[in-house]
Amino acid sequence: MSTHRRFSRRMFLRGSGVTLTLPLLDAMTPTRAQAATDERPRRMICINTTLGLHTPNLFPAKAGRDYELTPYLEPIKEYLNDLTVFSGLSHPEVDGGHPAELCYLTSAPHPRADNFKNTISLDQYAVEQLAPDTRFGSLVLASSHTGMSINRGGVPIPAEQRPSVLFKKMFVAGTPAEIKVQVQQLKQGRSIMDTLLVEANDFQKGLGLRDRQKLDEYFSSVRQVEQGMLAAQEWARRPKPVVDAHPPKDINNFVEVVDRVRLMIDLMHLALQTDSTRFITFALNGFNAVPAIQGVTQDWHNLSHHGQDPAKLAELRIVELQVMQLFGELLSKLRNTPEQGGTLLDRTIVLFGSNLGNASSHDNKNMPILVAGGGFRHGQHLAFDPRKNPPLCNLFVQFLQRLGADVSEFGSSNGTIPGFEMA
Repeated sequence: MSTHRRFSRRMFLRGSGVTLTLPLLDAMTPTRAQAATDERPRRMICINTTLGLHTPNLFPAKAGRDYELTPYLEPIKEYLNDLTVFSGLSHPEVDGGHPAELCYLTSAPHPRADNFKNTISLDQYAVEQLAPDTRFGSLVLASSHTGMSINRGGVPIPAEQRPSVLFKKMFVAGTPAEIKVQVQQLKQGRSIMDTLLVEANDFQKGLGLRDRQKLDEYFSSVRQVEQGMLAAQEWARRPKPVVDAHPPKDINNFVEVVDRVRLMIDLMHLALQTDSTRFITFALNGFNAVPAIQGVTQDWHNLSHHGQDPAKLAELRIVELQVMQLFGELLSKLRNTPEQGGTLLDRTIVLFGSNLGNASSHDNKNMPILVAGGGFRHGQHLAFDPRKNPPLCNLFVQFLQRLGADVSEFGSSNGTIPGFEMA
């Protein structure tokens, strides 16, 4: 039996209550096909930090490739050749402060207007144009509250904010009784790999060394996510810190933002690694409470409205440095995942930014935007007029073209971004 006939493009390991999608392996693509064409899928992750980023700590003073490191670029300095910093971009006529979250991926104007009607978001438009053959057309995620994906009718798509639910959607399947047993085993600390151990070992016997190493790393990642969820459940049972603030009643464990985001990053990585989806949006939501981050004593939303108060700026910097560190962890996972002569990052466009250019004044201009991976020529700061911003949708058009869509416009676009080119 030939390798091509034995290993299909999409394969699964199945046990009682478990379906584990396997990552793309060398053995799944015939050698001749690998040489003739690049069959690896292209992907996109869009992230919005909803309370903004303090841009004086992010934007370099100089444009071009020879810029000096800023405080917020320091945590991701090893990835600067894999990303581009953009300043001076925005959505024309998108205003209204926080409500502009709804327009981050759409550019629909005036979200505070009584007659506001939103339009389709970038990720959902990509799904329509490219119709990916994946288990999930897209994943719409949030760290604690609402997401940012909008359907063709202008209606927000509900976001999944619970890592445990997303994990079950991705890996737990079967009859209701089987699912109940598997979920209970997960709560008791038993790995889904325990259920699949015999089949997994048997499957690996027919693989080469590189594929076996890839599967070992993947299985370890699945187990790591399971352990992280158990740790997060244990953390949620611990007493909350006593602070001089009035959090909303329905806060649950949202203040453990670092642990929650880290679990979502792990799951996003697994979803792309297994080609379970190619399009992910993630709202990294701020909130009206004190985040569980050492050195932070004030409400995150209140810190974002700092009014140049030095004490607030100092604590805001601690929070946003942690956010940048988490972004770096995502880039690390993508770059350290090999895929047919390249890496997962090479084929994944990662948009990281905010709808707020200045959160303190609710200004939606001059948005902080970073783009990593995806096969673009990176390693530079592209700076545009902070008073006359080019449309961010010009960048979105380039994303869609890189993904393989035959389009020349999206939203408020009027061209493309000069200086941003494919590698």
